[in-house]
Amino acid sequence: MSGNTTSAVRRRTEEAGAGTVDAAVVGGGPAGLSAAVYLARYGREVLVFDTGHGRSTHHQVNHNYLGFPDGIATVDLRKLATEQLGRYPEARVVHHQITGIEGSAGDGFTLRAQGHSWRARTVLLATGVLDHFPHFPHWESYVGRSMFWCITCDGYENRGRSILVVGHTDAAAGEAMQLHSLTDRVRLLTNSRSDEISPEFRRRLDSAGIEVVHDRIQEAQGADGVLEAIVTRGGRRLALDALFSIQGATPETLLAGQLGVRLAESGYIAVDSEQKTSVAGVYAAGDVTALHSHQVTTAVHEGAQAASAANYFLYPPELKAD
Repeated sequence: MSGNTTSAVRRRTEEAGAGTVDAAVVGGGPAGLSAAVYLARYGREVLVFDTGHGRSTHHQVNHNYLGFPDGIATVDLRKLATEQLGRYPEARVVHHQITGIEGSAGDGFTLRAQGHSWRARTVLLATGVLDHFPHFPHWESYVGRSMFWCITCDGYENRGRSILVVGHTDAAAGEAMQLHSLTDRVRLLTNSRSDEISPEFRRRLDSAGIEVVHDRIQEAQGADGVLEAIVTRGGRRLALDALFSIQGATPETLLAGQLGVRLAESGYIAVDSEQKTSVAGVYAAGDVTALHSHQVTTAVHEGAQAASAANYFLYPPELKAD
């Protein structure tokens, strides 16, 4: 990001609370930034609340996003998107974590954080998920480099390598079987007191020659983000090239709950084809909306769709065809 652009964004950040903006976007990842760019281009005044956390802040290189033949690091994509957003005076970035939200489309919404408050006519939730990675010293440094969570994102680059799948459910067993189509060196570590893999999936793993180790992680061996081995509490040393964590993720739906937004049975925010939630004037985009399809491409699309729906919602009746 250029120095001038960075300064321009910074000047429009922390004191953005005066008055009521058209839209408040909670989340500064690909979904939120995509929504903000679209809203700004519609001429809407928009606030983006970015805490600097989330999947797009890991070290992962995205090879699926169209237009980048050599892939692009998600942190670089985030920087480019922020630079792009910084060119629109209608958009402002606020580096606060929203802890409370209330209101309605008729009266407007109030967002609160650490003694600050902001008002918005619409709200777009792009709060993402909290991944349940294995925890060991310096585990964060391995995420996106040699510890992954998505076969769609990183399976291809790990063809023929030694892979350790971590998880104790049929979802982990299924991921191990899928990875087995890319390499014949796959093992599964439950990393849990319980082993919930069903007999059916156990037979599939056995038939594929995938060893299941029912034990928990004691420590990891590696350096500079590259794992070399996992040592279990039982003393096993499991050499590996990559670890795929299939221990699940929790959608960040606290704010949705405060607004009374309906959740799907999966626990994710329920949205329609336009990213509308069950509450008028509230939209959701990105990983927080679905159990599957956690992709940057999906997040960018959903952010754009949500922004377009919010923009239409904000038009006065005489500009609407319905």
